[in-house]
Amino acid sequence: MADAASSSSPSAPSAPTTPTGAPVRRGRPGYDQATVLRRAIELFIERGYDRTSVGDLARDLGISKSAIYHHVPSKEHLLAAALDEALDGLSAALDAAVAAPAPSAAERLRSAIHQSVEILVEHLPAVTLLLRVRGNSPVELAAVERRRAIDEQLAGLVAAAAAEGSLRDDIAPDLISRLLFGMVNSLVEWYRPGGPVDAAVLADSITALAFDGLRRP
Repeated sequence: MADAASSSSPSAPSAPTTPTGAPVRRGRPGYDQATVLRRAIELFIERGYDRTSVGDLARDLGISKSAIYHHVPSKEHLLAAALDEALDGLSAALDAAVAAPAPSAAERLRSAIHQSVEILVEHLPAVTLLLRVRGNSPVELAAVERRRAIDEQLAGLVAAAAAEGSLRDDIAPDLISRLLFGMVNSLVEWYRPGGPVDAAVLADSITALAFDGLRRP
């Protein structure tokens, strides 16, 4: 039988872990990895990725460079994380639209555009950064390739909708997909969260304009 002291003393709290069982990495109080990434994305957009250093980010946050490296191994890691955030959202939207049990390809295409607008609004800074990369590094080249694959996936939906007779077939599917994404991507130039246009209304309006035109119903 344990003595009274050992039975009454509280056990030491176990260290927090991630869902995989790995220990949670604690950062400097007030700054976690997500905060560092958010501010890095803002600086990359404001100054340009090539003109922003880890030192610039550290000074902006008011912490040391070593504190930055506690969270991330390199500036390239921050860029990759930002681009993956945007691309993962867009890829998931297209995959969901393609797999949706909608009765027609046109409805799946319409859903893809609607969800793309929602992803852009939800991840506006990351998508803004994505649209500015030009393939100047391995990380950017990988992002450009993923963007191309997303474009091709959307073009496949356009082609399927045209083949079933739901869309006009006198314009190349890849051109239509670029024009559709061009309209969606233009939002990064003017849309501001918290502004007068609600995100849901915006997604509905762009989808209606893309597929129903400006003519009165």
